[in-house]
Amino acid sequence: MIEQLIAAAREGVERRRVKTPQSELEAQLPSRGEDRPFNEALTRPGLSLIAEFKRRSPSAGPIAELAEVGERARAYERGGAAALSVLTDEIHFGGSLDDLRAARAACDLPILRKDFIVDPYQLYEAAVSGADAVLLIVRALQEEELVRLLDVAGDLDLDCLVEVHDEDELERALLTGAEVIGINNRDLDSGRVEVSTTYELMPDVPAGRTAVAESGISDRAELEELERVGVDAVLIGEALMRAEDAEAKVRELTGETDGTNEHLLP
Repeated sequence: MIEQLIAAAREGVERRRVKTPQSELEAQLPSRGEDRPFNEALTRPGLSLIAEFKRRSPSAGPIAELAEVGERARAYERGGAAALSVLTDEIHFGGSLDDLRAARAACDLPILRKDFIVDPYQLYEAAVSGADAVLLIVRALQEEELVRLLDVAGDLDLDCLVEVHDEDELERALLTGAEVIGINNRDLDSGRVEVSTTYELMPDVPAGRTAVAESGISDRAELEELERVGVDAVLIGEALMRAEDAEAKVRELTGETDGTNEHLLP
């Protein structure tokens, strides 16, 4: 599965590069909006929730095909999410850079561009389309590619969520100096989800690094257990996208019932 997703991402980059050269994106950089530090949103006291917007996925199929990103982003923000993740892959997730722009206009949350980032061109796209951070998947990148993308992201003032699934990938991520480590409970090859992956890898995440648990998380009890083992933030998408009331679901997950606790777990 992952090889097909990466190949599609590279083909998409080449098509867009022809239509919009990187030089045009670079010319737009001075007009970027205010800085919304993504990493800082994940390191406040308590467990932070990164609420995700996605219409479908290869594993789940259609989730909320008609969902409107601005409306959902505002609901997540009202509910107390610390940050927003927006899928921009069109073919497999039904997303786009337009979704990123709409989310930026609709809320004040720091925004993660979630996609299969394989080329620095995508970092320039992210920067001018409203992203504050990008996802970098260790399994999808060679070591030199990962290092280069981290360097370019730093030059563009983009934070990075560096995603791993096993011990070898975690070691590779740590060697780059990555500050925020995403532990994906989903195996991108098989599609199988095991939340135990986070618990297995957490002891190897050094103090001072921010740990984010991803995939397979849907209720408050799971969040409380993850916080107990030192997880700093969770990224939740499908459970929120399937909720009839997204704002209420965010409040349920974070434990905010009176509108006063923002994204914090007590």
